[in-house]
Amino acid sequence: MYVLRHTTGSIPIQNTDENISEKKQETKNTKRLLNKNYALKKRLPIRPVEGNNVIFVTKKTNFKAQLDKCCDLLTKGEKEIILHGLGAAIQRCCNLALQLETIFSGTCQLEVNTGTVDLVDDLEPLVDELDFSAQVRHSSSIHIRIFRTAMLSANQ
Repeated sequence: MYVLRHTTGSIPIQNTDENISEKKQETKNTKRLLNKNYALKKRLPIRPVEGNNVIFVTKKTNFKAQLDKCCDLLTKGEKEIILHGLGAAIQRCCNLALQLETIFSGTCQLEVNTGTVDLVDDLEPLVDELDFSAQVRHSSSIHIRIFRTAMLSANQ
């Protein structure tokens, strides 16, 4: 405990670092109890639209393979492709769209929409006395529409 000395008297002040560390320990303990009693099973996110021109960008897929797939679709006459990215894959999705814009310079444009997606996790009890439950968490999402404004002269 610190004491603030002033000309009129002294006022006791508690150290804020001690309070912060105590709160961190309390939150860690509650998370550990949850994990000991439940197994967390993450459900797959809901996919908006299916199609040949819809690409879901993930951190696990090879970037070059995703880029080649997009290039193939655009060169074979696809008028637009739609990229979807969630969470940590948002940066990769943006990089992929910018690479495509660079490769097809002047012939395609980007339309970007951001949002939030609700993800559901199932909590399966490890102890017989507890019930099954679910929890909802939110994740950032991005949807990039890449569309051709002018066809390449070789494809006409």
